[in-house]
Amino acid sequence: MRLMSRRAAPIELTLEEQSILDTWARGRRIEARLVQRAQIIRMAARGILSQEIAEELDISRPTVQLWRQRFLALRVAGLEKDAPRPGRLPRIAPKKVRAVVEATLQSKPPDATHWSTRTMAEAQGLSEASVRRIWKQHNLKPHLTKTFKLSRDPRFVDKLQDVVGLYMNPPEKALVLCVDEKCQIQALDRTQPGLPMKRGRCGTFTHDYKRHGTTTLFAALNVLDGKVIGDCMPLHRHQEFIRFLKRIDQETPTGLKLHIIVDNYSAHKHPRVRSWLKRHPRFEMHFTPTSSSWLNLVERWFAYLTQKRIRRGSFHNVPSLIEAIYDHIDNNNQNPHIFVWTASVERIMNKIAKCKEALDALH
Repeated sequence: MRLMSRRAAPIELTLEEQSILDTWARGRRIEARLVQRAQIIRMAARGILSQEIAEELDISRPTVQLWRQRFLALRVAGLEKDAPRPGRLPRIAPKKVRAVVEATLQSKPPDATHWSTRTMAEAQGLSEASVRRIWKQHNLKPHLTKTFKLSRDPRFVDKLQDVVGLYMNPPEKALVLCVDEKCQIQALDRTQPGLPMKRGRCGTFTHDYKRHGTTTLFAALNVLDGKVIGDCMPLHRHQEFIRFLKRIDQETPTGLKLHIIVDNYSAHKHPRVRSWLKRHPRFEMHFTPTSSSWLNLVERWFAYLTQKRIRRGSFHNVPSLIEAIYDHIDNNNQNPHIFVWTASVERIMNKIAKCKEALDALH
């Protein structure tokens, strides 16, 4: 009894496919691999057997069968990309990967507050590199934490809508100013000069320092253009706040209404402050919810000031610190950075709801 040989599935080309394959097969600037694949499919479309195609093109029969199957499955697009390769089998079993992930999320080491690659590797019997790869694949970062606090202000939603509304839909013929104080900025002087940065070595400064006093910066960030009105004062009381409001009044166009975004510090609500505001009706105060300083954009500018000018600075006295702060404000106003608020009220409320849900699940 004679066995019948298996015949590959027939290939029928459309006019467009025929034209593309002809171009590839005859093209001088086409990659060799595409030329070969086009020749395989053209010959197969004429009914030539895979073994004969392999002998004609001096390739293996499995290669011919591979590209015939790829064309039948994906047509011309299947010839443009190399066939997927199985790759190396993972050395770590999926069960072990799940164990590492669950241990990272649901447990703590007996003698620490969080896992490190070394302690997790020892607990799971893996290498540090393996634990690092698993954490990277699952976006786990046990060494990082972020601070947060949910506001308990009974008027949280109303205040949130008020402030975010000013950011995302500011009123016409008005300025929106984010106002706050950066209190007790210390004039710190290092006990020894630091070493300069060199190739292969970062700059250095001593861990100890001398205190030469403090100052408080009152700042008003213009949401429209990013410019800042700033004033350093020795104290942080309602008297200084009124003095700063007077400066804002002097340095802003008189025909514009001023919407002032501030926090709930007692000096901002002092009776004398309220009395001054009644005599200056173009000022309208907007208070952020309690425990929500992140709603005031001037806090972001304060972070820039600390990072770029204060943290690494060395100041022999308070006047030198104040001079550095004013210099930073002048540079900022010459080339201001505009902070653009993008989070809507709905997005913020959804995030808070998820946070509350996660907290409730812990209790």
